[in-house]
Amino acid sequence: QVQLIESGGGSVQTGASLTLSCEPSGRTFESYTLGWFRQTPGNPVKEHQFVAAIGRSGDTTNYVDSVKGRFIISRDGAKNTLWLHMNYLEPEDTGIYYCAASSRTRYPSNYYGNYNYWGQGTQVTVSS
Repeated sequence: QVQLIESGGGSVQTGASLTLSCEPSGRTFESYTLGWFRQTPGNPVKEHQFVAAIGRSGDTTNYVDSVKGRFIISRDGAKNTLWLHMNYLEPEDTGIYYCAASSRTRYPSNYYGNYNYWGQGTQVTVSS
């Protein structure tokens, strides 16, 4: 069982930056594909909206179109940490951000069903 712990959320203004981090408890990340998903106020029913993912090797990434050029996902095997660097934040980025890990695929999947471990979420609020 993998427990994921997110941190780094907060309240910022439009155009600011935030970095989210995620670390596993009890295991290492190296054999998992990792991703970030979010739940936004505008889509309360759609819980797992894909944001970004990074493959097991760290060489491949995948982003939802709305964050391309603004967000960067990265992982550090030595530090056993996943990051999401968020730049030029917009009010539409407001939501609860979840870290996810997948043992089912080595590729940076955008499908939430491929992820079998989830964190509790961290709140990001962007005001205009």
